[in-house]
Amino acid sequence: MKNSLAASALLILGILAAPASAQDGTAHLPTAPLVSLPSWSPLVKKAMPAVVNISAEISAEAAAQAHGHEGGEQASGSLDEFLRRYFEQRGQQAPGSESLSPGTRAAVNGKVMSLGSAFIIDPAGYIVTNNHVVAGATKITVILQDNSRHVAELVGTDPKIDLALLKIATKRKLPALQWGDSNRVMVGDWVLAVGNPFGLGGTVTAGIVSALGRDLQQGPFDDFLQIDAPINRGNSGGPTFDIEGHVVGINTAIYSPSGGSVGIGFAIPSNIARVIVQKLRDGGQADHGFLGFAIQAIDPDIAHALHLDPEKPQGLLVSDIVPQSPAAKAGLQVGDVITQADGHPVLVNHDISKFIVTAHIGDVLHLTVARGDQTVKLDLTLIKQPSPDQINAWLVGPDAPHSGPPMALGMWFAALNEDAHHELHLPPTVTGVVIGGIAEKSPAASIGLLPGDVLVSVNREPVANPAEATAKLKAGSAGGDVLILVNRHGDPQFMVLPTPGN
Repeated sequence: MKNSLAASALLILGILAAPASAQDGTAHLPTAPLVSLPSWSPLVKKAMPAVVNISAEISAEAAAQAHGHEGGEQASGSLDEFLRRYFEQRGQQAPGSESLSPGTRAAVNGKVMSLGSAFIIDPAGYIVTNNHVVAGATKITVILQDNSRHVAELVGTDPKIDLALLKIATKRKLPALQWGDSNRVMVGDWVLAVGNPFGLGGTVTAGIVSALGRDLQQGPFDDFLQIDAPINRGNSGGPTFDIEGHVVGINTAIYSPSGGSVGIGFAIPSNIARVIVQKLRDGGQADHGFLGFAIQAIDPDIAHALHLDPEKPQGLLVSDIVPQSPAAKAGLQVGDVITQADGHPVLVNHDISKFIVTAHIGDVLHLTVARGDQTVKLDLTLIKQPSPDQINAWLVGPDAPHSGPPMALGMWFAALNEDAHHELHLPPTVTGVVIGGIAEKSPAASIGLLPGDVLVSVNREPVANPAEATAKLKAGSAGGDVLILVNRHGDPQFMVLPTPGN
C-alpha cells in the first residue's frame, strides 16, 4: 500500500513536471518574458528633478493650535482645520480611528518641523504645495533633488482648497512640471505619485484613479480624485502624474484606520489647483467670491414630497438664501430645484462649487431651476466675499411680536430674536422660529428634531413667528407629509415631517 501511494505521488509530480521538459528530456527555460510591461522609468527620469521636499519650522503657537484641533471631535471648519487634527504624529492611533492627512510633523532639537512634498511649476522658482504643510511656519526650506537647500518665500495660501505657493531665489533655470487636464482623467487611468513619505526623500508609487469627485465633507469645495497609488504622511503637496508626465492632481489626504496607506488617497484636481495657484501668484490670495445660497442633495423622501421621481431624484435643492445676496437679487428662492448650471446638469454639490472656485469676481453663473411646474432661468453674478458686518446690514427686521407657546405636531416654538441667535451660535442670516420643545413619540421626535433647531420654512414657505409656523404646519399636515427646512447650528437641511395616519 505504501509503495502504491509513493508511486502515485511520483506519478503526480511527474505529470506536473512534464511540461517543463521537452520530448527529448532536455529542459528549456523561457528566454523572454511572456508579457512586456511598460516602465515608468522614462517618466520618472523626466519628472523627478522638479519634485522637491519641504521642511518647515512651525511656530509654537501654530503647533499648539494644531494640537488643539486633535481629539476626535467632528471638524466644522475648513479642510485645513480638519487635516491639522491628524497632522502631528503622536505614536499609534486608537483602533478604529481615521487619518485623512498624509503630512508629517516631528520634534527636532526642540522645534516642531513639518515635512512634506512640493513641485516646481515655473523655472523662475515658483513651487506648489499644500497649505497644511506650511501653515504657521516661521521658516520654510525647499530641498531640491541635488540636496541643495533654499529658504522659500510664502507667496500666498488658500486654506479652503489647501494650497500654498512658494518662491525661491535662484540664478539657475529650474526644471518645471506642466499642468495636465484633470477633466480628461477617467476612472481606471494609470497615475504616478511622487513625494517625501515619512521624510525618506523622493519616492515613486504607481496606481490607478479609483474614483472622481470625492466629497470628504470637510470643506465647501471638496472635489477630489481618489487614487490607489500608495501615499503616506509626508506625501502632502506632491504631484500625481498621468502617463504623459503632466500633473493632474496634488496629493493631499489619505483615508487610513492605521495611519499608513491602505490604498485610498485623495488629490486636488489640477484644473482647480491651476486656477487657485494663478490667483495666488497674481495677488497673494484666492478670492472665491460669494453667491449667497446653500444647497443639498435630494433623497427619495424629499423627491416624493417635491412630486419628483423618487427612483431618480435629480438636481439640487436650495435650502438657504442670504438676503440681498446675488442669489436673492437674481430671484432664487428657497425650495427651488437647480437642474442645470451653465447648461450642464447638476447632480452633486461640487457641480456648483466648481464655478465658485474657478470663477473671477464679476463672472455670471447661469442657472436653470424647477419651481413647482415652472422652469425658471436665473443669472447670478459673483461678488467679493462680504464681511460679517455687511451681511448683518442685509438682514431683515426683528420678528413680529407673539404671545404664548403655540403647538403643532408635538412642537412648540419661540421667536428667533437677537438673544436666541447669540445663545444658539447661529449665523446672522438664519431666520425662522426656534423649536422650544418636542413631545415624546411625536412626528417631530421621530425624524430627530431637537429643541434649539430653527424651523425656517414649511412646504417651502418661510415662517416669521411662532403663530405663523403653527398655522402653516397645521394647514400643511392636512394634505399629508410636510416638507420643512430646519437649520441646526447654521447648517440648513430639508426634512420630511410625517403626519398622523401617513
